[in-house]
Amino acid sequence: QVQLVESGGGLVEPGGSLRLSCEYSGTIFSIHSMGWYRQVPGKEREMVATIQSGDSTNYSDSVKGRFTCSRDRAKKTLYLQMDSLKPEDTAVYYCYGRLWVGAAWDDYWGQGTQVTVSS
Repeated sequence: QVQLVESGGGLVEPGGSLRLSCEYSGTIFSIHSMGWYRQVPGKEREMVATIQSGDSTNYSDSVKGRFTCSRDRAKKTLYLQMDSLKPEDTAVYYCYGRLWVGAAWDDYWGQGTQVTVSS
C-alpha cells in the first residue's frame, strides 16, 4: 500500500524559513511526477511546485525564487524548502505523486501539513 507522509509544518514569522518533507513508501514501480500543493479554506487546491522523473522542476509564480522542490531517491523523500515566507503562504500543504503501482498511473496524496506564517 502506497503512503505519502508529510512533516515539517508549523508556525513561522514572516521572512522565515521552513522545510517540508514527504516520505513515500510502498511498492512503486515508477514515478511520473511528484510535487506540492496547498489549500486555504474556501479556495481550491493550487499547485506550488512539481518535479518530474528527470528532476526538472516547475513552480507557481507566487513562490518562484523563494521555494525549492527536490527529491532524495535513496531516502524516498520529497522536500520543499520554503524561504522568505509571507503571510499569504499560510495554508495546508499536500504532497502529491503520480505513481505507477500496478496497471496504470494513479494520483496519491498525503494527509497535509499546516504552515502558518504570522508574527
